[in-house]
Amino acid sequence: MRSQVYPSWDYFPRNVRPPEWVEPFIENVRAVEQSISTVERKTGLDSDRVLQELAAGLRGLGFAVESGKKASERIRRPVLFGSNGHAEVSYEIDAFHDTHGIVVEVEAGRGARGNATYRDIIRTSLIVDAKYLALLLPVAYRHVSSGREVSVRAYKDCADLLSALYASQRLPLPFRGVLLVGY
Repeated sequence: MRSQVYPSWDYFPRNVRPPEWVEPFIENVRAVEQSISTVERKTGLDSDRVLQELAAGLRGLGFAVESGKKASERIRRPVLFGSNGHAEVSYEIDAFHDTHGIVVEVEAGRGARGNATYRDIIRTSLIVDAKYLALLLPVAYRHVSSGREVSVRAYKDCADLLSALYASQRLPLPFRGVLLVGY
């Protein structure tokens, strides 16, 4: 029997009750645990595979979800508008819920090892109509470095970052909230 409920998740700010959409979102992640869990998995998954596993459930919840790498299969959201109301700057994201204004970003290796979480937070802050960010990161991303296996705790590192951001109040985020999910 597991001692921990899957998936791990946190909602920020911590002094606000998670909105009603969080529970079905978490249930969607839980439903594909066998395919995406990094809790005990020895090899990492890429973010495209994780998103693919989550896609049907997200669509069932009303999300538009990236379905491939062709321009027509990607989800683009506007940031700045130019002449005649045309989106001059837009960002590609993994999924979006129009009614609730939820931007979904799924990260794997780059999110664990690099600065993808910072990029996701800043870019989502600029997206028109983004009210929430749902950020999914591996609990543990394992890779080989200099001949030895290294495990990066991407979910925990991002939880620490978001805790500091919301506690310090020096860099206010323009969201109603951020859902952080460790898959």
